[in-house]
Amino acid sequence: PAAGSAWSDYLRLPLHPKSLYVIRQYLHDGECGCLEAFGQGESLLQDPGCAEEVEDRLHFYAEECDQLQGFQVLCDLHNGFSGVGAKVTELLYDEYAGKGILTWGLTPVTSNVGDSPKNLYRLMNTALGIVHLSRHSSLFCPLSLSGTLGLKPQAPVTFPYITCDASLNYHSSAILAAALDTLTAPYRLCSSPGSMMHLAETLNFSGRKVVAAWASVPFPARHGYSLADTLCAYQQDVPWKLLSSCPEQKASRCFAQSVVLRGVRKEGRRSSPPGQQPASPLHACESSEQVLQRYLHTVFPGAFSTSHVLQQPCNTRPPYPQFFSPLLSREGFLLDRPPGSSSAAVESIPALTALQSSPVLHTLLYGLYKDLRRLNPRRWASFFSAGVEHGDFQEDLEELRTLSQCYETGLGADESEDEADSD
Repeated sequence: PAAGSAWSDYLRLPLHPKSLYVIRQYLHDGECGCLEAFGQGESLLQDPGCAEEVEDRLHFYAEECDQLQGFQVLCDLHNGFSGVGAKVTELLYDEYAGKGILTWGLTPVTSNVGDSPKNLYRLMNTALGIVHLSRHSSLFCPLSLSGTLGLKPQAPVTFPYITCDASLNYHSSAILAAALDTLTAPYRLCSSPGSMMHLAETLNFSGRKVVAAWASVPFPARHGYSLADTLCAYQQDVPWKLLSSCPEQKASRCFAQSVVLRGVRKEGRRSSPPGQQPASPLHACESSEQVLQRYLHTVFPGAFSTSHVLQQPCNTRPPYPQFFSPLLSREGFLLDRPPGSSSAAVESIPALTALQSSPVLHTLLYGLYKDLRRLNPRRWASFFSAGVEHGDFQEDLEELRTLSQCYETGLGADESEDEADSD
């Protein structure tokens, strides 16, 4: 976006006045006067006037629902809005018992690394946000192109057919929006039998309330090729990238997953010539749904996998950024070579996404715990003066460690990690 533009400049839909509540105590951007600490965000919702306004807006929309499934909460993790989101999810948990609460913790790609005050605030906000948001949510998912949520710098996530500047919110938010729109399709579509709570219950067993998001944007499908043809090329390495700021693991391991593929044509079984065997077990399947399900069982043996195949692609018309490779057609399919003339704008793309309860989350959560354990809280009195007590912070830190242990696989590496990091 041009300098000085805001997210509302790119919003094509009118918003009802009841759908907005502006926090006027803090500036939207700048070096001072920002909502920068978890405790500041929590205290906003502890103000009776603010809480009453938020409840009024919630009740207005809840009363309009014929059948309320639950709530999606999109919340910044890196700043004081993690505290706002924590109190909002607590309010929803108390007011709407039994309804689904799916929370998405968003983090921009940042260049702040090391022990700078801003980076340490980010780290503490993120850890407290994960603990509090997952506590009152049916399911919580960190979502970012950032390579890490911890102190050690990592390169941002890249995609093979997108020329993306991950430091631009315009670019990174477009990719995350396409992933989010696809991930949530199973409980948003009228044609889908699943619900928000059903999705959560398939993934959050054994205390695993945190899940990781994966996405292939765009999914590398070619014109004239079947889904079985495409997936056969990815038997050893799935074509998606991790969007939850965890270090990727080569081993294909997960406890449970929900996978959505969209924008590929539905197809029946291709009959082989008489006496000739199908090219692969995937080619022997009767439908695209069966192809995807068999692929998941092959790549993730022993995992509980649910899958959905949707014909509707992701819409990438303006204001979606045109950062696609010239090797993509207008419909987002791969071409063998770039067109001779100037390529047309990509108007839609196929996409593949997954929500996984995975051992990779142990690395993320335990890594945050280790980074924070090394800090001396007394050096950051300004953070705690905003409303977080030292004792509560230590309890939250232990809760983060306990949460990380839900994703251990019993390979014996965790205790050795702990001993190696002890002072």
